[in-house]
Amino acid sequence: MAFRNNDMSVEPLRKEVKVNKSVDLEPLWKHVRKEWKLYSFLLIPVIYFIIFKYLPMLGNIIAFRKYRGGPNLFGTEWVGFTYFKLFFKDPSFWRAIKNDLVLSISYLIFRFPLTLAFALLLNEIVKLRLKKFVQTVSYLPHFIATVIVAGMIKEFVSMNGPINSLIEILGFEKIPFITVPHWFPTIYVTSGIWQGLGWGTILYLAAMTGINTELYEAAKIDGANRFRLAWHVTIPGILPTIMALLILDIGGILGSNFEKVLLLQNPLIYQTADVVQTYVYRLGIKGGNFSYATAVGLFEGILGLILVTTANQISKKTTKSSLW
Repeated sequence: MAFRNNDMSVEPLRKEVKVNKSVDLEPLWKHVRKEWKLYSFLLIPVIYFIIFKYLPMLGNIIAFRKYRGGPNLFGTEWVGFTYFKLFFKDPSFWRAIKNDLVLSISYLIFRFPLTLAFALLLNEIVKLRLKKFVQTVSYLPHFIATVIVAGMIKEFVSMNGPINSLIEILGFEKIPFITVPHWFPTIYVTSGIWQGLGWGTILYLAAMTGINTELYEAAKIDGANRFRLAWHVTIPGILPTIMALLILDIGGILGSNFEKVLLLQNPLIYQTADVVQTYVYRLGIKGGNFSYATAVGLFEGILGLILVTTANQISKKTTKSSLW
């Protein structure tokens, strides 16, 4: 009798499992038709990405064809890897690659840990008004237009600017920062940290809100101080977010801030300030050599894809967290 009762109790569960499976296997188009109002919100972003992100990819074909302008948008003659061979032999291209790596890696080395540390410090502020004030002050530089930031930088480091005035007061000679090649990486990195430090903490702070507060209470009972709470509870709790942002940053190593570099550079500092994107702009847009510039841009995109894929695989094996 007990066996029959158990069998009767199992039967409804089997039916429920079958129902759940049928729901899970419901065709996607039926679900879209049922929830079309929610899916309609995706329409504008999808159209945007198709028009401005995916359709322009078709233009990469001119990296393998000779483009001379006119009605033929995809070139007039197949030239294969001719343009790739040309920029591989161009010293200016390798100089741009080196400058891009130096600027991006230097910026990543300083900005990434500083952003994480700043987020941890903000999380420790107990008074809500003070916390909001610090967040607002640190976020504001992000919303300043790049052209204004570049103008501010030029004014600050000019011969009659406040920095050189302070140097003169201290008894040293003024430095023409904007025309000395080896000063450009320092200007680029420090201004980038000032502009992006506060904004970069948003995702970290959002991830911290999802950490179970009982973990903090248990650690405090065990005698953990604030530093140990941050090291053993907060950082492990936001590790997936940290790794996701690090992977994206590594994928963009060959993509320095084009607008800021272009606005700050001049021919006197091309030695350290000419990056891949400004090299492409100078040859493609200003020089009219569209096929050559497209080949360089395509090569840069392939390198970025390799970097982000490699970083993702390493993160998956070492920390068990990844983008995909």
